[in-house]
Amino acid sequence: MASRREEVLEAVRTLIATALPAAKVERNAAKPERIPSGGLVIIRDGDPGDPDVTLSPLTYIYTHRIPIEIAVLAAAPVTREQTLDEVLRAIGEAVELDRTLGGLCDFMEPEAPSTDDLEASGTVASRWGDAVVVATYATANPLT
Repeated sequence: MASRREEVLEAVRTLIATALPAAKVERNAAKPERIPSGGLVIIRDGDPGDPDVTLSPLTYIYTHRIPIEIAVLAAAPVTREQTLDEVLRAIGEAVELDRTLGGLCDFMEPEAPSTDDLEASGTVASRWGDAVVVATYATANPLT
C-alpha cells in the first residue's frame, strides 16, 4: 500500500494526464532534448513541508507544494503562448472539478504560473511554464 504522499502525487499525475490526453505526462523526468508534438508535462514530487500536528488523534496535516513543468510547441495558427495558456487552463479546470482528488486530500488549488520562451537555433518555437498545485492532506504517520 502506498503512502498518502505517494497516492496524492500519483493522483495529480493521473488528473493532469486525463485533462491533457495529447500531452506526454511524466513524474520526475529529466528535461528532454525534444518536446513531443502534444506537449510535455513533468510533475515533480516537491516538498510537503513541515506539517501542522494535532494530538488527539495524532494527525499530520501537510500543505504540499507540487511543482508542474510544462513545455509546448507552437502549432500554426495557434501561437506558443496560446497553446501554453490552453494547457494551463485545462489543468486549472481539472483541479477545480476535483479539488479533493476523490477524497485523498482536503483541498487542492493551483498557483499562478511563471512562463518563459525556450529557444535554440534551428528548432521549432516553444514555450515553458512552471506552475504549482498545492494539496492539503492529512495522515497519521509522516512516512505512510
